[in-house]
Amino acid sequence: MIEIHSKLPAQGITIFSIMSAMAQRLNALNLSQGFPDFAAPPELLNALSQATLDGFNQYAAGDGFLPLREQVAQQFLKRDQLDLNPLTEITITPGATIGIFSAIQALIHAGDEVIIFDPSYDSYAPSIQLVGGRAIHIALNSTDFSVDWNQVQAAINDKTRMIIVNTPHNPTGAIWSKQDWLNLIDLIQDKNIVVLSDEVYEHLVFDDQKHYSAPSFPELRDRSFVIGSFGKTFHVTGWKTGYCIAAPKLMTVFRQVYQFANFCGVTPIQIALANFMQQHPEHIENLAAFYQQKRDMFNLGLSQSRFKFTLSQGTYFQNVDYSNIRPELNDIEMCKFLAETHKIVAIPVSVFYKNAPQDLRLIRFCFAKKQETLQQACEILAQV
Repeated sequence: MIEIHSKLPAQGITIFSIMSAMAQRLNALNLSQGFPDFAAPPELLNALSQATLDGFNQYAAGDGFLPLREQVAQQFLKRDQLDLNPLTEITITPGATIGIFSAIQALIHAGDEVIIFDPSYDSYAPSIQLVGGRAIHIALNSTDFSVDWNQVQAAINDKTRMIIVNTPHNPTGAIWSKQDWLNLIDLIQDKNIVVLSDEVYEHLVFDDQKHYSAPSFPELRDRSFVIGSFGKTFHVTGWKTGYCIAAPKLMTVFRQVYQFANFCGVTPIQIALANFMQQHPEHIENLAAFYQQKRDMFNLGLSQSRFKFTLSQGTYFQNVDYSNIRPELNDIEMCKFLAETHKIVAIPVSVFYKNAPQDLRLIRFCFAKKQETLQQACEILAQV
């Protein structure tokens, strides 16, 4: 009999799979996993159908369909006045997660340390572990999920090779200010440290606040990866299409790994996205207002409940505090209680930590839902 030694022995099924399965089993309203329950733009769906009918069904270029890369470049030029070369600085990937994975694989060696901020997306630490690196977890401030820069400074040493940033932040909805980026630059500008910036919710920033992308700062231009997601932007998470941008030297090592992780993205999807972005720039222009309306509607309903909350600054997630309701339950127990008793499913925020605070009483809801779904959710939560 063979012996099997897992590289991730402590890794179980993700909380997203667990909670979605619970929602299905209990026929509960699912506001856990981050995906819309409404249709993508009809013009985008028609563009995909047309791309398949037009014969775009074979391999795409490994680095991505050039017109789609050009559309990404246009977005960064318009928003950040950042002039990217689509040929050497942009790669289309089948989803953001594989972009994150490939960037870590490309740069991190055994013994290297990577700073990540908790609560953090669940793919970061395992990707670091798989290459023999060490994830250094720094907890964000529990009140507003800001960064304690003194902790970051204390954590940096000669082994620090990468810092992973996530803005707008999943699961908290916090966004990095310009000052946050300047603080980071001050700490790393004379060190051999690369920034991996997870910006998949880049267009979902509310209340007229500004999203700052890592390479828009000259000091980070040559030392940062940016990961983005078309799925989040165009309501098609199941299309699993994203991108990575980086300066040419970083992109070269990224592609060296990526080509063996996945040869190319799905061809007709890339064609459809490129055509839609070119023909409908208003979609991205209106996206923040579209989701802010959903956030505000959901929170107006929450205001009639006993849950406490601080308005999400970005993403399509809203955290709520249930300490006035069932403080004796931890957040995993609370999510189970809500699912079984009230038929609504959320995500416990503690699963995004290595060591969650003992008094954490936060759960995460996704408001990327139809109006009637949000109304139903608010009616349920008002009775808890």
